[in-house]
This record gives sequence, structure tokens and C-alpha cells, in this order.
Amino acid sequence: MSRVAKNPVKLPSGVEIKLAGQQLSVKGAKGALELNIHSSIEVLEESGELRFAARNGDQQTRAMAGTTRALVNNMVIGVSEGFERKLQLVGVGYKAQAKGQVLSLALGYSHPIDYELPQGVTAETPSQTDILIKGVDKQLVGQVAAEIRDFRRPEPYKGKGVRYADEVVRRKEAKKK
Repeated sequence: MSRVAKNPVKLPSGVEIKLAGQQLSVKGAKGALELNIHSSIEVLEESGELRFAARNGDQQTRAMAGTTRALVNNMVIGVSEGFERKLQLVGVGYKAQAKGQVLSLALGYSHPIDYELPQGVTAETPSQTDILIKGVDKQLVGQVAAEIRDFRRPEPYKGKGVRYADEVVRRKEAKKK
């Protein structure tokens, strides 16, 4: 059984927490996030820490308390430090260019792909083959990175495609005569 909910969430300096009923808002230097907490979870704020407890002791409520603790911890990290995901383009002629809230991709198709970034997410292109996605919401940053990767997934024979920077692509041997 996991005991994630028993660990408190430490609040760094510069992070404000507001708890109004079951609505939790976290505000920091990078932005603000909100979470609607389940009614069976109790949140206690004491001496710069947040503690989470299940109102009753059944297994599903304890699991929900651990999940809520992890979500709030990600919110606190997001508004204080932010999250980023790095993508690499591997392939001849593959390139990316960030223009404001639009990411333009050339991935070997007959047309360029213009991906509209959602609110709260920014993209940078330090080089033509690197994409850096940044934001305060961990789930949204990961979702945007996954959607961009889905335009051209890495294939196993030559390794061409869009991949995460830390991803290892298992290569297959070509067919022999």
C-alpha cells in the first residue's frame, strides 16, 4: 500500500495557497493554478506545509488522498519552478520554428504542420531540430509534447521522427537477402 498522502507538501517562499471550501488555488512567480479537491479528502495547512487525509478509511478514499497530494505537489512545483519537455527532430529536412503561439513543423509531409499551442504553454526552438515546451501545468506540458510527437513518431528502422530528448528508440535490423 502506498503512503504518498502521509508526506506533507512543503510550500517554498513566494507560493501562496488559498483554500475556499474544496477549491484550492496555488499562486507563484510563474503563474497560478486551481484544483477542485474531492469531498472525501481533507486538506490541512500548518506551518508552511499542506497535509492530506482521507475523511474515512476505505481504500479508494486513501488512494484519492495520495493522488490529490501528488497533483498539489505538481502544482506547487509548477508555479515556483515550471515544467519543461524537450523534443528532438531526427530526419533529413525535419525542422521546427516557433512563431508566438504557433509551432511550425516540417516533418517530411507534402505540407508544413502548424500546431496551435494552448494557453499557458510556450515553445522555444533553440535550434531547428530541438523543441523546448514550457509551462506551469505538468499535465498540459506533457499532453502538448505527446501531441507534437504523434505527428511523426520515431520509426524503428532508421530512427526518423519526433522523439523525446531522453527517449531511446530500439532499432531493428533491415531485411536481408
